[in-house]
Amino acid sequence: MKKVVTFGEIMLRLSTPGYARFIQADQFNATYGGGEANVAISLAQFGIPSEHVTRFPDNDLGKAASGLLRRYGVQTGHILYGGERLGIYFLETGAISRPSKVIYDRANSAFAGLQPGMLNWEEILKDAGWFHWTGITPAISDGAAKSCLDAIQTANKLGIPVSADTNYRKNLWQYGKTAREVMPELVEGCDLIVCSKGDAADMFGIEPRREDGSGFTSVCKQLQKQFPRIKKIVNTKRESFSASHNSLTGVMWNGEEMLKTPVHQITPIVDRIGGGDAFMAGLIYGLFTYKNDQKALDFAVAASALKHSVEGDANLISADEVEPVMQGDSSGRLVR
Repeated sequence: MKKVVTFGEIMLRLSTPGYARFIQADQFNATYGGGEANVAISLAQFGIPSEHVTRFPDNDLGKAASGLLRRYGVQTGHILYGGERLGIYFLETGAISRPSKVIYDRANSAFAGLQPGMLNWEEILKDAGWFHWTGITPAISDGAAKSCLDAIQTANKLGIPVSADTNYRKNLWQYGKTAREVMPELVEGCDLIVCSKGDAADMFGIEPRREDGSGFTSVCKQLQKQFPRIKKIVNTKRESFSASHNSLTGVMWNGEEMLKTPVHQITPIVDRIGGGDAFMAGLIYGLFTYKNDQKALDFAVAASALKHSVEGDANLISADEVEPVMQGDSSGRLVR
């Protein structure tokens, strides 16, 4: 099986122990995470060869982050080293009616200093079977956006499927360009995207039209008209009853019909960071494995639901553990 290549920033994650508040913390638990890297790690647990491409500072933190990827089976042969620093994010885990909080400290990171031409995408993608990126990457800097475009265009030229989680983060777009200026050219090269109604409005100016059916169906039809290469559009619907109890459903427009999964009740939540990345990894695995859109979508949502039981950014769950949940067994009975 050919490898999946992901591209994006990895940060140092510093989280308060347990459910402690920032004001209470006299120590932090350290790990590393980033949306695209989370996808690569999850795929490696499913047995799919994966490689993550990024840029780290040439110091012990950069080497530690690379080591974490290798520990979980992700290839790191094309990671660049240089630049000023590793980005950081701080996490306070919420409970019951108190939401989780994240504080970012990522300005002037090594990844933000990427420039076009630093990465040889022809070499990186020559043995790839899939390329994945998210809307966070082009939001970080102009150089990161142009590097991402280079990767997408190279993948298109090589006939490699491209997926993206559009993932609009308004506060990240600070370098002088807006998402509406940058994202359309990138999404033009995608075969599959994760996109909500809100992201479609913010990034592409697309609003639901009554004559096109339900709101999300209308948005999907317009997205495919604007970006003819896109074959599938997926999204998750999360209902938050509390910080400790969510429900999750997945939907997919495959150009002909809207598919939907059963609702998964997730309670109590251990760690919801990375749930969307677990969904994306599950979808890629499902499309490779089942060759069936409904089964792939069901696997993806089950994988995302299970991620909420795992501490840290990445979904350290095997495909064998996902399949019973996919089939409706969420009992969590002791295995021995």
